[in-house]
Amino acid sequence: MEMLDRISTFLNRLLLWVGGIFLVGMIILTCSNIIFRLAWVPIKGTFELMGYCGAIVTAFALGYTQIKRGHISVDVLVNRFSDKARNIIHAINYMVCFLFFSVAAWQIAVKATTLMNTGEITETLRIIYYPFTYGVAFGCAVLSLVLFTELVRLFSAEKEDTD
Repeated sequence: MEMLDRISTFLNRLLLWVGGIFLVGMIILTCSNIIFRLAWVPIKGTFELMGYCGAIVTAFALGYTQIKRGHISVDVLVNRFSDKARNIIHAINYMVCFLFFSVAAWQIAVKATTLMNTGEITETLRIIYYPFTYGVAFGCAVLSLVLFTELVRLFSAEKEDTD
């Protein structure tokens, strides 16, 4: 359990840093484009770059946000349940989300492989699509790892409570 937790934490911190670098790049690109637009010379491909960088930033932040419990949850009703019922609901939620994001990562990776094999590129800047698509797939896979880790932690905590 501890090793799984370390791997998950390391990967999420790494992805958070990489996502942060992409975010800083997006800020610089946006500010530069605004300044150049004042001189009637906008930066070509800004829309494309913002879209791809935004996808990376979002996908790479998913796991860390889950670790920090930063995702939106409405638990007004669930908080009224007993601890056992709450744990069952959390276990079902973790399992469903784990399966969903595992399948999402797999299917996005399949799409990325198709994009790589066809040689698909962007219209304006002629940038290849597939590295960004693989990045999103990796972000979903790391989120799946976090959800699996939380599921295992939930069951190990229940086991410790019964001992």
